[in-house]
Amino acid sequence: MIGNHVEDPRSKLKDDNDNKNFSSLSMAGGEEEENDCPIEEVRLTVPITDNPSEVALTFRTWSLGLLSCCLLAFVNQFFGYRQNQLYISSVSAQIVALPLGKLMAATLPAKIIKLPFNWSFSLNPGPFTLKEHVLITIFANCGSSSVYAVNIVTIVKAFYHRTLHPAAALMLSMTTQMLGYGWAGIFRKFLVDSPYMWWPANLVQVSLFRALHEKEKRPRGGHTRLQFFLLIFISSFSYYLVPSYLFPSITCISIACLIWKDSIIAQQIGSGFYGLGIGSFGIDWSTVASFLGSPLATPGFAIINILVGFFLIVYVMLPIAYWSNAYEAKRFPFISSHTFDSLGNPYNISRVLNSKTFDLDQVGYDNYSKLYLSVFFAFSYGLSFATLTATISHVALFHGKTIWQLWKKTTTAMNQLGDVHTRIMKRNYKEVPQWWFHSILIVMVALALYACEGFDKQLQLPWWGILLACGIALFFTLPIGIIQATTNMQPGLNVITELIIGYIYPGKPLANVAFKTYGYISMAQALSFVGDFKLGHYMKIPPRSMFTVQLVGTMVSSSVYFATAWWLLTTIPNICDIDQLPEGSPWTCPGDDVFYNASIIWGVVGPLRMFTKYGVYGQMNWFFLIGLLAPLPIWLLSLKFPEKKWITLINMPIIIGATGGMPPARSVNYITWGIVGIFFNFYVYKKFKGWWARHNYILSAALDAGVAFMGIVIYFTLQSKDIFGPDWWGLISDDHCNLAKCPTAPGVVAKGCPVL
Repeated sequence: MIGNHVEDPRSKLKDDNDNKNFSSLSMAGGEEEENDCPIEEVRLTVPITDNPSEVALTFRTWSLGLLSCCLLAFVNQFFGYRQNQLYISSVSAQIVALPLGKLMAATLPAKIIKLPFNWSFSLNPGPFTLKEHVLITIFANCGSSSVYAVNIVTIVKAFYHRTLHPAAALMLSMTTQMLGYGWAGIFRKFLVDSPYMWWPANLVQVSLFRALHEKEKRPRGGHTRLQFFLLIFISSFSYYLVPSYLFPSITCISIACLIWKDSIIAQQIGSGFYGLGIGSFGIDWSTVASFLGSPLATPGFAIINILVGFFLIVYVMLPIAYWSNAYEAKRFPFISSHTFDSLGNPYNISRVLNSKTFDLDQVGYDNYSKLYLSVFFAFSYGLSFATLTATISHVALFHGKTIWQLWKKTTTAMNQLGDVHTRIMKRNYKEVPQWWFHSILIVMVALALYACEGFDKQLQLPWWGILLACGIALFFTLPIGIIQATTNMQPGLNVITELIIGYIYPGKPLANVAFKTYGYISMAQALSFVGDFKLGHYMKIPPRSMFTVQLVGTMVSSSVYFATAWWLLTTIPNICDIDQLPEGSPWTCPGDDVFYNASIIWGVVGPLRMFTKYGVYGQMNWFFLIGLLAPLPIWLLSLKFPEKKWITLINMPIIIGATGGMPPARSVNYITWGIVGIFFNFYVYKKFKGWWARHNYILSAALDAGVAFMGIVIYFTLQSKDIFGPDWWGLISDDHCNLAKCPTAPGVVAKGCPVL
C-alpha cells in the first residue's frame, strides 16, 4: 500500500441488506453515472468522474518515478544498517513530485522524441496531471517497500562470514519480491473488481491526492504547503548534523545512568537502550521515527493501543519475569536479542554448526548447551505466537459477520457489471491480460528454483521447499486479502513459515530464512500489488500503465536495494560487528542482528529443540491459546455495552503485538514515539484541527527527508573517510548505561561487568 496512513479498521459500514441492483447508466450525452458503490466511505471520498484522455505514463512519469524509486530504495537500505534505522515512506516523494512535475510542465519543450519500432513520446505533453502523480507515487512506493531477502544476504556475509554468489543473492532478492504478481493476478478479480473489497487505507491516499491537486492560495501570514515543507526540511537537515555527527549521545539520554553510575539495577530501570527506559528520552527525530514509523501518520487509537501494550509488557510482565528469575533470566542481560549458553556466555555457534555442510552438528550440540535467550526475547516469541492467533480471533469476532456478508456479495457481484468505478474502468481502459501475470509467475518460480538449487546450493533450500512455500503463499493470499481489504489488518505468515520449515527441515539456517521469505513475503507483496491496483481503480489509472509501473518499479527497487547492501557489506570494514567497529560508527545493523539470531533459533537449533520438552521454552506454546482467547472478553463487553463505543477501539492484536519491534527497537523509541504521537494526534488535532489537517503529514515527510539527506551527506563527506566526529564523551552512540547489559545472577562472568 502507498504510505503508512491507516484508517480505523472499525469504521462502520453502511447497512446494505437491501441488495440494490446496480444501475449501468451510460455517460453518453452528458448523462451522469449513478454513484452506486455499496460502501458509504467510498461514495463520500472517491469521485465518479474520469477523463480517459488525461495523460498518465509520460516522460515526466518515468523520469520522476524512477528517480524517486531509486532514491528511496537507496536511502532506506543505507539507513537500514545504522544504529537508528530510518524509514522514508513514499509520502515524501508524493509531496515533492507535485512541484517538480509542475516545474517540468512549465519549462520542458514540447519536443517529440522518436524511438525505434515507430515509437515516440513528447518531453512535455501538457499540464502535469493527477494520473501522472499517482503513477510516480506508485514508483516511489516500490522504492520505499523494503526487500526482505536482503536480510539473508547480510547475515550470510556479515554474521556467518560465508561466501554467497552475487547472482544467487540478486535472484533471491528479485524473485521473492516479484512472485507476488502471480498471486495478485489470480485473485485480482475478487480483491480489486469487487466493490465490497474496498481497501480502507486507500481512501486516505485518494483524499491526499485530491487535496494536493486543489488550487492553493497562500493564507495571510502563513505558508503554502510547499513553503512549509521546505522550511521544515531545511531545519531538519541542519539539526541532524548534531545527533548524527557532533553529539550522537543525545539520541538517547538516560538520566538514571548519569546519576547511578555503579548500580546495575538502577541502569536496568533507567536505560533507554537496554532497560525499561524510565526517565530516558531522545532529542532526535530518528529516535522518534526510526523503528515504529512516523507517529504523526499513525491513527490516535493505534498509538494508545500500542502504548498500553508497551506498558503492560515492558513495565509489568518483564520486571516480574526477570526478578522472579523465570527461565534463569538473571544469567542474561535484561533486554537482548542475542543467544546464550547455560553459563550466560554468548552462544558459540561454531560449536554446533558444521563448517563444511553448514548445518547442525548434533554431537557438538549435545556436548555443548541448550540455547538460551534473554527473558524478554523469549517472551517476544511467545507474544508473536499470541499475536497471530489473536488476530484471527479478533477478526472473526469483530469483523467475521461483515466479511462473510461482503464475500457473499462479492461472489454474486462477479456476474454483474459491478459498481460505478468498475464500470468506468472496464468501459474506458483495456484490462491487463491474465497471461501477463501467469508468465511472470512461471518465470519467477523457475528463477527461484535455480537460485536455490544452483550455485552449489548455497541457500540450502531444496526444490520442494520452494514449491511448498509458494503453496502456502497461494493458499493464504485470498483469505488474508479479504481481511486486509475490509479491515486494514494483515496477519503475518512469518511465524507459521518458520515453524513449518523448522520442524520439516531442521538444522539449516539459510533454508529456514529463505523458506520464510518465499512463503511470507510473496504473499505480502501480492497484497501490496493488489492494494495499489485498487488505488488505481479509484483514481481511474489505465490498468496496463499501472502494471508496467509496478513491474518496472519492483525490478528497479530490488536491484537498488541489493546493490546498496552489497556495496556497504563489501566496503565498510567490520560492518555489523559492534565489537570491532570504531567508536562512533553507526553501522551496527540492529535489525539484521535480530534476523541473524532468529536464523539460529529457528534454523540451526530449530523449534523442536526450543519450544518443546527438548528445549527450555516449551511453555511459550501456551501463548497460542492466550492469544486466541484474548479478544473474547472485549467482544463480550462490546455486546453488553453497545453504547460505549470506546470498547470497540480496544484492539488486542495490537496490544499483544505492541513490542513486536523490540528488539531492535528500544524503550526510548517507544517512549519518544508515544509522546510525539499523543501530542500531535490528540492535543494538536483537538486544539488546532485546521493546522493539523493542512500541515501534519507534510511535517512528517519533511522531518524524514531532512534527516535522510543529512545522513547521506555526512556519510559521503566524512564517515566514508573514517571521520566520525570529535573525540569526546558525547560521541558514543549509546546512553552510557553499560551496566544495564550485565547479568545479576551470582558467579556469571560477562565482559565489562562486575561478578556478583
